[in-house]
Amino acid sequence: MNLPLIINVLVFIALLFLLAQTRHTQWSLAKKVLVGLVIGVLFGLGLQFIYGAGSPILKESISWFNIVGNGYVQLLQMIVMPLVFVSILSAVAKLHNASSLGKISFLTIGILLFTTMIAAIIGILITLAFGLTAEGLVQGAQETARLGAIESNYAGKVADLTTPQLILSFIPKNPFADLTGANPTSIVSVVIFAAFLGVASLHLLKDDEAKGQRVLTAIDTLQSWVMKLVRLVIKLTPYGVLALMTKVVASSNIQDLIKLGSFIVASYIALGLMFVVHGMLLTFSGINPIKFFKKVLPVLTFAFTSRSSAASIPLNVEAQTRRLGVPETIAGFSASFGATIGQNGCAGIYPAMLAVMVAPTVGINPFDPLWIATLVAIVTVSSAGVAGVGGGATFAALIVLPAMGLPVTLVALLISVEPLIDMGRTALNVNGAMTAGTITSQILKQTDKQVFESEDDGELAHR
Repeated sequence: MNLPLIINVLVFIALLFLLAQTRHTQWSLAKKVLVGLVIGVLFGLGLQFIYGAGSPILKESISWFNIVGNGYVQLLQMIVMPLVFVSILSAVAKLHNASSLGKISFLTIGILLFTTMIAAIIGILITLAFGLTAEGLVQGAQETARLGAIESNYAGKVADLTTPQLILSFIPKNPFADLTGANPTSIVSVVIFAAFLGVASLHLLKDDEAKGQRVLTAIDTLQSWVMKLVRLVIKLTPYGVLALMTKVVASSNIQDLIKLGSFIVASYIALGLMFVVHGMLLTFSGINPIKFFKKVLPVLTFAFTSRSSAASIPLNVEAQTRRLGVPETIAGFSASFGATIGQNGCAGIYPAMLAVMVAPTVGINPFDPLWIATLVAIVTVSSAGVAGVGGGATFAALIVLPAMGLPVTLVALLISVEPLIDMGRTALNVNGAMTAGTITSQILKQTDKQVFESEDDGELAHR
């Protein structure tokens, strides 16, 4: 290690130690995460100013920072499948009527797909309003390599499946493989497997009460154990956010951002409008949107910096159950389904914008109402099964563009600004999942109003 690298790493460690001092305060998790984000932005700007985005020293420094940033994301990914499995299993096992499971699933998925349809329409309208087009964009060596990697990575996966095959891919044939996240639709498969086990426990309780009670006790113990693990990891959120934000800011190429500035601005306007739509839907369902956004801020902050809807599931479930008053059953379903079905940002806005931008280059009129209606329908249907990790929007685009008869070249052309926009898209995805859970809970009249109205915004992990 050379001297500049050693200094960078030592400063980073010092900042982590400084952030750790907040544990002696009564600050909420949201405040600690915000402090971590601000420190990360300032540190990243300082590194960018001193070394420049392409500096070898900066790249090597970031590789050391990634031990904290990527390490935290991997810890969250570690607990995703156990949390999804045990949350759904426990929630279903506690249901007095298994038929209510169908209502929860129908409402949750319906709201996710409905909001994705609205997101696609917003993406189309904003792109047309800004006059964005793919004409004139140049594909260089880096973009060509990126496109090749994208096509090889997603070949044979969900992008190549027909709708019936996609539906079949949700049904688990090897639940143990799905628990390892072996497939793009593994989260949905785990939800289905856990739901079946939960229903089986209800039948066992009915047929043999003694054995059924022992199974329910075991499930309850397992859930308590996994939730202790979840809260241990969630306590590390401020440190993970600091490291992730440092990486994003320090490695951003200012020239690339300026070159594609109009697309970035249009994307964030579309994302912002979709957040407003979420707020309106919450208002119509009887939820105060300002209080909602205040309570879910730590989750959105992590989603923004990590770019992973799947990794956000633990925070998502905790926020819904402990801050919004949503029952575990609904929270587990909305968080799990929301990571793979109906992602408003990645599967709604992004592929719709790309399709409108590419259409003129192949002689298609993007103002044609029939073409727009077709695009909205394809975006909505294909939003099922989009991987809930960084790059899920690419996945969605590779499904939508070929389905509309459009080339996928533009997917690679936007590589330089992809991480920056993906941050906002992921935050919207996660907010969409929490919105779906909250509205479903309201419709079924299961929201704990006392929890939602509580002004106590203490750390999720401490409750």
